[in-house]
Amino acid sequence: MTMPNGADPLPPSDDDEHRLGPTRIRDLAAIAVVAGLLMWVLARYYYGLLPSLPWLAGISLYVLAALEVVIGFLVRARVSGGRVGSGKGQVHPINVARSVALAKASAILGAIALGGWLGMLVYLIDRLHIDVAAADMPATIVGAVGGLVLAAAALWLEHCCRAPDDPSPDATDAPPHPV
Repeated sequence: MTMPNGADPLPPSDDDEHRLGPTRIRDLAAIAVVAGLLMWVLARYYYGLLPSLPWLAGISLYVLAALEVVIGFLVRARVSGGRVGSGKGQVHPINVARSVALAKASAILGAIALGGWLGMLVYLIDRLHIDVAAADMPATIVGAVGGLVLAAAALWLEHCCRAPDDPSPDATDAPPHPV
């Protein structure tokens, strides 16, 4: 972006490469693939030593996802309504930043959970003839879907925390639209 006089508003700095940007799905996919490969290797060598897979581990991901969706709607309503500040009925800017941090961490957790549960699922598919593997299959599916749901909810929360676009300079000079 250049100023009307042709000068750049701020020269590029070394800190620009370290800016916090939106979470990229390709990064989450890479995390899921690595987690899946690690879980598949662990399951291959240590599955016989593991206890049966817990349903609650997968269900807890749904609870986190539901909370993040609710937080997302609350933050979105206040941010889009311009109610960001320290007054009554407003969301404090630090709480929006905390919500972004929660969303980023949850997206990574969701990707790890998705990859881990899918790695276990791939391992179990070849062993469905074994009763223990067949019994672990439903918990594995619940966990994998829960990881996907959590990652999606986290991306939604992160999207809800975005500041509305600033109006363009031309928009302030334009006459209001007739009703």
